[in-house]
Amino acid sequence: MTGHLVAGAAPGGRIVVAGASMAGLRAAEQLRAAGWTGAITLVGDEPHMPYNRPPLSKEVLAGKASLDSLAFRPRASLADAEWRLGTKVAAARLAERTVVLDDGSALTYDGLVVATGMRPRRLDCPGPLAGRHTVRTLDDARGLRAALARPGARVVVVGAGFIGCEVAATAVGLGAGDVTVVDPLPLPMVGPLGELLAGALRRRHEERGVRFALGTQVAGFEGGDRVTGVVLGDGNVLPADVVVESVGSVANVEWLAGNGLDLCDGVLTDERLRAGGRPDVVAVGDVARFPNARYDGVPRRVEHWSIPTDTAKYAAKVLVHGDAADPAPFAPLPTFWSDQHDFRLQSFGAPALGTDDVRVLEGDPDGDVLVGYHHDGRLVGVVALGGPASVSAAARYRAELLDQPALTV
Repeated sequence: MTGHLVAGAAPGGRIVVAGASMAGLRAAEQLRAAGWTGAITLVGDEPHMPYNRPPLSKEVLAGKASLDSLAFRPRASLADAEWRLGTKVAAARLAERTVVLDDGSALTYDGLVVATGMRPRRLDCPGPLAGRHTVRTLDDARGLRAALARPGARVVVVGAGFIGCEVAATAVGLGAGDVTVVDPLPLPMVGPLGELLAGALRRRHEERGVRFALGTQVAGFEGGDRVTGVVLGDGNVLPADVVVESVGSVANVEWLAGNGLDLCDGVLTDERLRAGGRPDVVAVGDVARFPNARYDGVPRRVEHWSIPTDTAKYAAKVLVHGDAADPAPFAPLPTFWSDQHDFRLQSFGAPALGTDDVRVLEGDPDGDVLVGYHHDGRLVGVVALGGPASVSAAARYRAELLDQPALTV
């Protein structure tokens, strides 16, 4: 077999996949699909095999999903892959094609896939730590589930993004005594959705019992051994038995320091997902900051469920075959959904690029609605809010979004 890495690899060569969650798994599967027959070693800091993360803030918290139901089943092509779980990648020496693990061992490689993902950002505020939760891993969700099991628990969610809104909805469904969402912005999810749909989302949450404290920040936490209250920037205090911090993510890139890569927000890649332009290193999943040729070419990280699979499929071919893998630069159509209460948000495209020109395409913001986002008059994204009919309506625009010419700015 010929190709970039396949041809250049030493006999018995190895590709190391740093990260063993969904992005790492999909990359390993796609390496086999691209023709790599050498060794594959996946290194992951969690003790679990790869599993599906979106249900953590919903079905897992609600006690409706187990690890078995979340676990991905690796393809048969990975039967001979080596899994190094419960182990972190501590450092990389790219010039030597070597990664060092936190147990002190070192792995040499012919190709490296960076798939180390994100970790939750934490609030740097005075006060106790006990009673404060994040939702990123299965163990996180299990711990929060136990805390929410207390009847009448007073819950404060800091952050009105995807995870924050989903956790608030789940907590209300579990019978929490009081659920309040705090955010410095004026509306929930206003960044990706714009004011029209963000306002409709707030009304739906409030109708189902969620309270909001918007336009304010958290100044600290009250309590002795554990949190009893959340102090806001205006001095008001929200009583709290459970606090959930959903204030963004930090890319797990520290292990790549010292190799001349741009790591200011994830791993900067070129239009073929190569880190620093290196032919032997690619980045996949939400740790990758890549230019999307479908839009304006500005490198961005995309934290959507579809991105691990999309990036893995493209990057694996590039790593194995180089520029011959695909003549076109990477140009995915981002897709996300979010289940909250009894409704769903469904998006195709890049609505954040069109929040200055938002138009109702179908329905009404007070009911099921489909909204279009435009840049210079061109449709760049659609978002549905409501039941199955609105979600189906959004999917009908997928082909139109795919056929749009590249956006220029």
